[in-house]
Order: sequence, then structure tokens, then C-alpha cells
Amino acid sequence: MSSAIDLDDRAKTVVEDYDAIRDVVQMCLDGEATGNVEKLRTAFHEDARMFGSLAGERYDVPISELMAMSAKAPADTGQYRSRILSVHQTGDAALATVAEEGYWGTVSFIDYLSLARIDDRWKIVSKLFAHTAGDPPDLG
Repeated sequence: MSSAIDLDDRAKTVVEDYDAIRDVVQMCLDGEATGNVEKLRTAFHEDARMFGSLAGERYDVPISELMAMSAKAPADTGQYRSRILSVHQTGDAALATVAEEGYWGTVSFIDYLSLARIDDRWKIVSKLFAHTAGDPPDLG
């Protein structure tokens, strides 16, 4: 009988972890969509980094640059949609795959977000993205 309780507890933890991870990822997406830097600060670890290429230009930068970019040019200009495609978690490590479409109106990305449970809270520790469609606006 104790093994049934252990399985129930483990299942509950998996569901709770999934929900917590999903909430952090959604907070990131909402922050990017609206330019809400506080949501981004809550979702990301302070030492997080972002890696990827946008229209041939590398963005291998501290996450503070994503926050500044989001504040200046929020993703949602009317056509933005995002979906969490998958979440994989083992212990204190997780990976979320996200699709973003209509970023700045026409740009699409696939994001791979690495998360870590630190002090009992999930935080995004890195964002790796692939620019899959659309021409970005001049961000200069």
C-alpha cells in the first residue's frame, strides 16, 4: 500500500511541477507580448542569457537585452500568438519548447527555454531561439 501512496505523491508532484513551469513560461510570453519588464524579471533568472540569430544578426546576449528590447518594441502589434508546444522535466531541470507567430506583426520563432528549480522556484536560465519566418522591423 505504501507504494501506491508514493506513486500518488510523485504524480501530484509531476502535475504541480508542470503547472509551475508552464506558468513561468507563460509569464515570459506575456511579458514579451506587452513589454512588461516586471513579468520578464520574474520569469528569468538574473544571470540568464539569450542565444539566436535574427535576420542574420546574432543575439547572444544577457537576458537584460531581451527585456530592454521588449520594453522598446513589444511583440504584440496585433497579430501575435504564442503556444507552449512541450514541457519536459526531470528533477530540478526542465525544457520548454514554444512557438511564437506574428511577433512585431510578421516574425515567427521557435524558442527553447531551459529552466531550473532554484530555491523551490522555477526560473528560465536560458532562451535559445530560431527565427523561422518574417522580416523584423528596424530595432535600431
